[in-house]
Amino acid sequence: MYSPKTIFLASIAGAVFLTRIVPQYAPFSSLFLTFFVLFISQFTTWFAWACVLWPKYFSPLNKLPQPKESSFLFGQFPKISRETNGAPMREWVSTIPNEGLIRYTHIFNADRVLITSPNALREVLVTKNYEFIKPPQFRTGLGQLLGIGVLLAEGEEHKRQRKLLMPAFAFRHIKDLYPTFWAKAHEVVEAMTQAISHPKSEDTDPAIVDVSNWASRVTLDIIGVAGMGHDFNAVQDPTSDLNQCYRDIFQPTRGGQILGLLGAFLPGWVIQNLPIKRTKQIQQARKIIRKVCFDLIAKKRVKLEKGESTDKDILSVSIQSGGFSDEDLVNQLMTFLAAGHETTASAMAWMAYTMCKYPEVQQRLREEIRGSLPSIGDAGSTVSSTEIDNLPYLHAVCNEIMRAYPSVPVTLRIAVEDATILGNFIPKGTSIILSPWAINSSKELWGEDAKEFNPDRWMGPGMANTGGAESAYSNLSFLHGPRSCIGKDFAKAEFACLVAAWVGRFDMHFADEGYVLDIAGGITVKPKGLKVRMKAVEGW
Repeated sequence: MYSPKTIFLASIAGAVFLTRIVPQYAPFSSLFLTFFVLFISQFTTWFAWACVLWPKYFSPLNKLPQPKESSFLFGQFPKISRETNGAPMREWVSTIPNEGLIRYTHIFNADRVLITSPNALREVLVTKNYEFIKPPQFRTGLGQLLGIGVLLAEGEEHKRQRKLLMPAFAFRHIKDLYPTFWAKAHEVVEAMTQAISHPKSEDTDPAIVDVSNWASRVTLDIIGVAGMGHDFNAVQDPTSDLNQCYRDIFQPTRGGQILGLLGAFLPGWVIQNLPIKRTKQIQQARKIIRKVCFDLIAKKRVKLEKGESTDKDILSVSIQSGGFSDEDLVNQLMTFLAAGHETTASAMAWMAYTMCKYPEVQQRLREEIRGSLPSIGDAGSTVSSTEIDNLPYLHAVCNEIMRAYPSVPVTLRIAVEDATILGNFIPKGTSIILSPWAINSSKELWGEDAKEFNPDRWMGPGMANTGGAESAYSNLSFLHGPRSCIGKDFAKAEFACLVAAWVGRFDMHFADEGYVLDIAGGITVKPKGLKVRMKAVEGW
């Protein structure tokens, strides 16, 4: 199907041909006027077909169930733009009868297909996963900050990168990282306790803690130490350039939302050069992050060449594989720095929210932690993977937080060629929507209490890894298949250690007793404006 870009180029060629080769047939002697007439006439025809007639009357996807409310030209976009990312999909999964697929339309009635059943998810994520790729504009936009690493690579390049990186994420290696996670958990709870107990002069109420800030700092440090063999020291120094970069670029802004919308229509190079504050902010952050990554690579190479390093961190494994250039390594480090700390930081914010909202869960969890783990206050204390993994309620609470409040609510794929899902024809270029926010709360998959926070669903016989759901595809927090999160075990272990440390040490309550959940974010989401009153509990 023609696109505006094709029409633009065809109009230029047509205007040159008419005015220079066969001027007797040109509507005007002016090249510009001839181009203008050709472009407007072709664009109008294309727009009427592509944005009205095709999606409303001829699209093969019309037979799929879809939401009733719809704007004539903008489909369900007004609803999507008003609500939290993922909220409309959660509503549609619950209210629209379907057999695995729901069709809705976006701006200018662009077709989108929401995947709702385990069988459909299996096709998109496993059996046909390379037929459905990340949207090019998605790669261009996120690639500025994440690099084109394993998260954004496609096809054979993705297979190659994942194979080279897998040794760094093997379980035998992850279990050796628990003491590292615990050491950083000790550092952050001690720093938080100090901040609460010995406020600075400008602190109005030191017991009210910005949990997102502390969570982001400690998770950045953890990915630095465990992933790159380098401590960014963000817990002790929140003013560092790298920490400030990530705080700025992950802060939801109106400018960021506008850029995301424009990215669906304009080439990446245009978006990156728009003269607005957000693009300049991203470009500056990219320079700083890339410099940090190049410096880390240079230092690690020197260590490896001198035989001083036997580390199994992501960077060491990547260099020793011999399969990455320095530019490739920068892309991988950018990927793991951003995605590896922001998603877990978001999960920690949800942990604080749930502990405040469900004090009985918080108390029960604290009793298990304190009864089984060494005191976090002892500088020399450490934990093993066995000790953490043998805490069933901690395991249940962590799993339920990640199920009920997945850090990434929605992700997209594009049909790279004509395809089928559950026997339904999917035209090339159709957007495929995968929504952990919707799937993880589906009553059909999780029962009538699907939208409730209930750690006990993970506590029954045979329930520890399923939560009672019949299919593994009922939980999309880490996706599935070849494109599943390569750092899943890393993230779950890190999260468990941090939750154990925070809940073991602090009693948490809403600073505002009337706090009503509002959700902030874009790619990742967290409770908006959450302030938590914390008190260090004695004896641990």
